[in-house]
Formats: sequence, structure tokens, C-alpha cells
Amino acid sequence: MGGLMSSRYQKPKLLLHVCCGPCATAVIERVISRFEVVCFWYNPNIEPSAEYERRLAGMRTVAQAMGVPLAEGQRDIEGWQEAIAGWEDEPEGGRRCPICFEYRLRRAAEYAQTRNMDYLATTLTVSPHQYAELINSLGKRLAEAVGVKFVAEIWRKKGGFQRSVELSKQLNLYRQNYCGCIYSLRSSAESGGHKPGAE
Repeated sequence: MGGLMSSRYQKPKLLLHVCCGPCATAVIERVISRFEVVCFWYNPNIEPSAEYERRLAGMRTVAQAMGVPLAEGQRDIEGWQEAIAGWEDEPEGGRRCPICFEYRLRRAAEYAQTRNMDYLATTLTVSPHQYAELINSLGKRLAEAVGVKFVAEIWRKKGGFQRSVELSKQLNLYRQNYCGCIYSLRSSAESGGHKPGAE
């Protein structure tokens, strides 16, 4: 009887695409009671390599601290560069960004399908600098194409971003000041401040 009860009330499986450790904290906290969560790191846009490794290390810290498994996708920087080719000189927040979101979310959706996950979500909408409606629209379309449901939340709402800051401080996490790609880094350096997509 116990086995039947546990299987009947098993939580649905959620693949959570994570863009960085700080953003992941508040989202994991919100979904862990409703879903069986697996975090998926797939961010080939992040450069330089030292920055990529620093952010990945932060995500590993979060996964361990919050007790969730972390699947690490291949970096695939060449594939990402090919996808955004021709848009390198776009201003931050221009056409290059939706291509980048779609590239990463498509891989997350495919991974969710191969692992028989019920739902897909992304932490990208925690940051107040990100384009939440666009991200959720892309995520929903890509997830539905592979037969997975998409959790279209704007995680920064209801104090989500502030909570991510609090949890990041508690875990002593590095918080970046640019979105991730080398072009956003240059844009941030030129402006001397945050750009769209920055943490």
C-alpha cells in the first residue's frame, strides 16, 4: 500500500534551466516543494573561459547547498557563435539576445524530452534586466514542440529578485555584472554599468 501511495502522489519532474547560481537560488526555493527538480546548466554564451568556470562553480555550490541534482551540458561555444553570426555588433538587448535565449532554451527542451521530464522552466526571468515575456514565449514554444510543459513564471515578481540577492549573500556567491557573452562584456565595460541581461 505504501508503495502505491508514494507512486500515486509522486511529484512531477521539472528540468530547471539555470543561467547562474544567484538566479537559481530563489527559483529552486519556490519550486522544490511542488516538483522533483533537476537543474540543467547550459550557457555556452558565457565568456571568457574563466568567467564561465566561475559561474559554473557558483551553480555547483547552489545545487549542493539546496540539495538538487545538477546536469551540466556541454559548453559548445562554437555552435553558439555560429547561431549568432552576423549579429555580433548588435547593441545589447538587440537581435542577438533572442537568438541566444532560443539557442539555450532549445537545448534545455531537448534535454528535458530525453530525460522524460514533465516540465521545463528557466531562471532567466529572475533578473530585472531580462526580457521575461520574450523568454517565456520562446520557452513555451520550444517545450511544447517536444511534448514538455513550460512553467512560464516571471520569477523576479513577488520579491523573487530580492530573495535571490539575500540567498546569494548567505551562500557567498559571486554576482556578475554582465549577461555573459563577450559582446555584453564589452558593452558593459564601455558604459561603465549594467546592461540588459546583467545580473
